[in-house]
Amino acid sequence: MPSPRTPRPLDHLVLPVEDLDTARARHSALGFTVAADARHPFGTENACVFFADGTYLEPLGIAQREDCEEAARSGNVFVARDQAYRFRRSDNGFSALVVGSKDAGADHDRFVELGMSGGDMLTFSRPMKLPDGSEVTPSFKLSFAADLRAPDLFGFAVERINVPAADRSALTAHPNGVVGISEVILSEPNPTDFQYFIQELACNREVDANSFGMSVELEGATITVFNKAGLETHLGIVDPSRERGLLGRALVYRVSDLQALSALLLKNEVPVRQVAGRLIVDPAPGQGACYCFEEIR
Repeated sequence: MPSPRTPRPLDHLVLPVEDLDTARARHSALGFTVAADARHPFGTENACVFFADGTYLEPLGIAQREDCEEAARSGNVFVARDQAYRFRRSDNGFSALVVGSKDAGADHDRFVELGMSGGDMLTFSRPMKLPDGSEVTPSFKLSFAADLRAPDLFGFAVERINVPAADRSALTAHPNGVVGISEVILSEPNPTDFQYFIQELACNREVDANSFGMSVELEGATITVFNKAGLETHLGIVDPSRERGLLGRALVYRVSDLQALSALLLKNEVPVRQVAGRLIVDPAPGQGACYCFEEIR
């Protein structure tokens, strides 16, 4: 097991959507290559967007509502949190931040010991067809982290077992030039109230705090929590609400050529604005967070 003080890699982000067709159309218009639809054994489904840096987006839809409701009643934390998010915040958003794990059982024990467990572990398997026509059954172990003060965002660590190495080069080649995720942006009026939770999810005690919020480094990416001033300065978002708790706000992508991206978005009639050298696309149906694009330096 890696040391608790070794920053974990960003694995993926969970983005609830009303339906996968809308998510696919939106992400295609943004210049992303979207993988085929896939179903979980507990009623949800996804259409993922994979990146060359090993991270990915998981637009998450409901395939069979009755199966989801039964899974939630049976203690499936992943589905229960998804249902709660949709009830509180709609079917279009950003609900979970996921880190990689080599030992999800040990992570669960650590979360329990730290008082930040989100509930029972989830283990599931599903068949996977390989290019040669053969089939394997990989398994996934999820250990959940949550803070009762933040009902609309949770985290989990995922361990993959018996997952074959796959050539995803066709899926990680995106017309928009995105090669990976550099930053995950959350918000909360007083970010350091959640410093402990973010540090322990990231397995990194180092924090960079300033007047706009705080940042904690993952392996290869950054988790940033902005206050209201940070949202306005860095994202151009004015939030007049008095709401408390962590919210998923934005993802920052590494892109090879901003000018080419701008031309693609213009061609596809996707509205864009520019803040501090980044191109920003505001949320829309099928895209529940701000998407920010910055050129690789």
